[in-house]
Formats: sequence, C-alpha cells, structure tokens
Amino acid sequence: MSPPAPDRTEALDLVANTLLGRAARLTRLLMRSGAHKLSRTEIGVLSTLSDGPRRITELAQTEALAQPTVTQLIDKLEGRALVARARSGEDARVVMVEVTPAGTEVFEEVRGEIRGNMREALADLPDAELTELVHAAETLGVLIETLLPARDA
Repeated sequence: MSPPAPDRTEALDLVANTLLGRAARLTRLLMRSGAHKLSRTEIGVLSTLSDGPRRITELAQTEALAQPTVTQLIDKLEGRALVARARSGEDARVVMVEVTPAGTEVFEEVRGEIRGNMREALADLPDAELTELVHAAETLGVLIETLLPARDA
C-alpha cells in the first residue's frame, strides 16, 4: 500500500527541496559511468549552442556561470575546434559563438553514451514506475519551456 498523497503545499515543498539535487546527482552518476570527452559544463554549453549561436554574455546567463568562466571555457572548446567565434551579421561589433561540426559530433557521441547509460538504469524498473517517469519527463519539459527566456524557447 502506497503512502497517502501529500497535499499541494507539501507536494510543492517536496519537489522544491528534492528535485534539483536528485537530478544533479543522477546526471553525475550517469556521467561517471563512462569515459567522456566532455565535462558536464562543456556538455551544457554545447547543448545550448546546438540551438544556435550565442553571445558569451547569453551563455553565461543561460549556464549560470560567470562571464570570465564562460570565456575561458569557450577558449578551451575553441582550441579543441568544438566551437568557433564569428562576428554577428547584424552588428559587426558583436562576437557570436557557434558549435562546429566537430563539436556537434563529439556532443552527440557523449549524449548517446549518457542516454545508453540511462536506458540501462531504467531497464529493470517496473512498468508502472517507468510510466511515472514518462509523465515526470513530460512535466519537466513543460516547466523548462515556461522558465526559458523567449529566445531560448
């Protein structure tokens, strides 16, 4: 017999207090289970850039990192030919960062490894729990869309 469902306030508190930490831990565990060519931070930046070129300031805001940290990260990724800087076609003073074909290839390879690790972890779950996770993933997608700035949506 499952415990009674929490009331709305309790449910909000439970999700607010546990979801982020558990999601971060799950990500770390999935990343740890394979030799990856990218750090979690690099994956985040390449994921953002896969939606289109961005300014360093936009990347810093999206990734919740200090601008100097993002500049160093972009320098490192550029040195590995995974991203490239280019002047904006609209304003030549603006430098945009975009993912290169090599960056896309490495990103997709690492993302595939992580997805494979996730599939393995999910394989033994009972159908009812897997269905709950499907609904949770859909709900998280909606929540993410509401939290993204208009340009990112």
